[in-house]
Parts: sequence; structure tokens; C-alpha cells
Amino acid sequence: MSSQLTGNQQAIRWHPPAYDIRVESVPIPKIEHPDDAIVKIKLAGLCGSDLHTYRGTEELTDALTCGHEFIGEVVALGESFHNGVTGRPDLYADLNIGDKVVSPFTVSCGECHFCRVGFTCRCVESRLFGTPTTPGGQAQYVRVPRAGGTLYNLRDIVGAAGTSQSEKEDVTKLADSSLLLLCDILPTGVFAAFQALNHPKTLPMMNSCPYPQSSSFARFALSSKVLGAEDVSLTFAIVGLGPVGLCACISLFDILTSRGADFRIVAIDPVEARREKMNAIISTIANKGPHLHSIAVASIDESKDIVEKWTNGLGCNAVLEVVGNTSALTLAYELVRPFGSISAVGVHSGNQIPFSGRQLYDKNVSFDFGRCPVRAMFPAALDILLRRQDVFGAVGGTASLVEKIVGFDEAADTYELFDKGKCGKVLFDPWK
Repeated sequence: MSSQLTGNQQAIRWHPPAYDIRVESVPIPKIEHPDDAIVKIKLAGLCGSDLHTYRGTEELTDALTCGHEFIGEVVALGESFHNGVTGRPDLYADLNIGDKVVSPFTVSCGECHFCRVGFTCRCVESRLFGTPTTPGGQAQYVRVPRAGGTLYNLRDIVGAAGTSQSEKEDVTKLADSSLLLLCDILPTGVFAAFQALNHPKTLPMMNSCPYPQSSSFARFALSSKVLGAEDVSLTFAIVGLGPVGLCACISLFDILTSRGADFRIVAIDPVEARREKMNAIISTIANKGPHLHSIAVASIDESKDIVEKWTNGLGCNAVLEVVGNTSALTLAYELVRPFGSISAVGVHSGNQIPFSGRQLYDKNVSFDFGRCPVRAMFPAALDILLRRQDVFGAVGGTASLVEKIVGFDEAADTYELFDKGKCGKVLFDPWK
């Protein structure tokens, strides 16, 4: 649909074995397949998942262009994109050059079994941006494979926002720095909360009905008993308060308050600066309301005492693990109660799970592991993004999720600071 771009671009590149970030001149990507789109990047994010590559734990041997969070403008499209397309994802018929798009962090075709049922992150064509085979978005341009099943057009985002004109206008006013959070960290935070709240072991408390009648599939009635206040009170822990952990906590708080649930959340991180950010966010989202004291922010040791006191030794109904290492899993197991669940969205390496089968059996613990299906979670994440602009809307505020926007000239220093926990969510402007 357009002539190919030529010349070189600037890109943030990682070199093996570890801790080596460079800004280099590389060729501008070209259309390689009819389903491709080329996107001119407006902003790209630095994510905690990028640190696995940065630290060398992925054991990669080839240099790569970093980044899997990006928002930008379509500047070239493959031959699959035209008005007469039928039987394929709608974007193949209505995506145009000049459209503003947000990209999930993985490629999805929109046509296979996994995409059709909503498990988009496990698409048969799935590829992660920011890998040797799929260059990432921390560049001036990026090639998006299977773009008709992967990208979100801003027009579609407006349509997903709601039915009222004011809701649609709210979307058009969102800053690029806010929209970029839809690429990964906010949907992943919502996903972690969604997994925990919809787990069969949480449903008795959510529905005030004993197990297993609490499930919608129960076709029998052992009793008509309704659980009392003592039994429906929910206690959650969130392990890790990096950007995704903050999004998970905000999402969990937002969903529970909208349901009118009786709940408490302990938000845990060993880094004081991250705990301070969480406290600032709590002051903003709770706003001196009835749930101001429903969230406690704690170090690792403090969290154990808090959970012991809150639950009289029972433990948490569910734990959201948002770190991705064995220490975090160990803490999650210690905090969760018998017949509880752990929702783990942290990116784990090849280390073995730190439990025996007997430990899991003896506690009836359930685990949900894995990558967020961002494209499927997009509408739920957008809903929270719009309602929590007090946190997601601005850049650099005390309670703002995004700490700053920097140019590529600060890339190496920013990676180092982020790796050491000395800064929060940072976005790159490739044209700055």
C-alpha cells in the first residue's frame, strides 16, 4: 500500500552476554510479508521484563533491538490490507496509513484457536517483541508481523471505551504516555487480579456461597447456607511493587471496591522507594475514603506479621506474584492459606519451582502461571485506565505511574538505574 522506507534509524540495542546497552544505527525495517505493518514510534517503554535480557538470564547469544511496549503511527502496510478483505480480522480492511496504533507486546494472528478463544498470548504465530527474531520497539521504526491481528487502532480503542459521547471523548484526550500502558503492564496487572478473583477457590468469598456451590457449574444444592461476614472477608497479598505490581494493586483495589467487597491487601516490596510510590498511590486512589486503611504497604518481614494478624494465622485467600523469581514464589507460598491460590505473572527463568509436590498437596494450593493475553484483556484494562487517570494520566507526579520520558541518549544509564531499583517506569522518546 505504500513505498518502502529507506535509510537507517536509531535503536536501543542489547549486546551479549549482559549489561551492555548501546544506541546504534540500523536499517529502517521493511515490509517482509503481506500481513506486515511498519510503525513510526512515538513512545516506547522500559519494562521489568526487559531486565531478564539485560541481565543475561535469557542466555541469548545474538544482539537485539530492545523493547516490547510501543505506540506510534502506521507508515507502511503490506498487500493484505485493503477494503475488500473478508473473513480475516477487521483491521485488515480498515487500518490505514496515518492511523495511530497501540501494540500488545506479543504478535497474534487473530485467526487461530488460541486467538479465537481469547488466549492471544499463546497464538500459534506468537512472537515476543524485543528478541533476536522480532526486533523491538525501542527504535524509531518497528515492523509488526501479523499486524491485522496484533495492533489496536485508536479508533477501535475509542469504540471499546463505552457508549456515551463523553466516554469516547475521554479516550481521544488520553496522552500517549497513558495509552502506552495498555501495551503490557496495565493489562498484565488486570490479568493478575482477574485470575485471582475468578479462581474457584476465591468464588465462595466473592459469591457468599460455600464451595462448591459457589461455582456457576454446580448443578446441585447441598444447603442454602449463605456465608457470614467473617467468612467472606478477603485478604490478598501482592509480591513485587515494580510497575506491573503497582498496576496489579490498583486493578485489584478498583475491582474489589466496585463490587463492594470486604477486603484487605498487603502490598510487598523490599525496596523502600517502591513502597513510598505505592503509599502515594494509595493516598490518591483511596482519597481518605472508607478503604484508605484496606491496603498496607510492607517489607517482606513486615508482611508476614501483617497477614498473621489480619487473618488470625489463616493466610491470604490469594497472592499475586509479580516478580518472577524463586524467592517471590517462596514468599507467596508462605503467605497463602490452605485452599488458596497464587496468580504468578512475573517472568520466570529456568530455575526449578521451590516446592515439592507434597508441599503443594498438603496445602491444596493452586497456581496460575504465565503471560498475559494482552489483546483479550485490552477492554478491561482500558476501563481502569480511564477511571484511574489520577495515577495513569500524568508524568512525574508523586503518585504518577510513569516517572519520566527520556531520549535515547539516556538509554544505558536508564537501564542501569532501573535494574538497581533507582527509578520507576520510564518511557523513551526516539525523536527527543
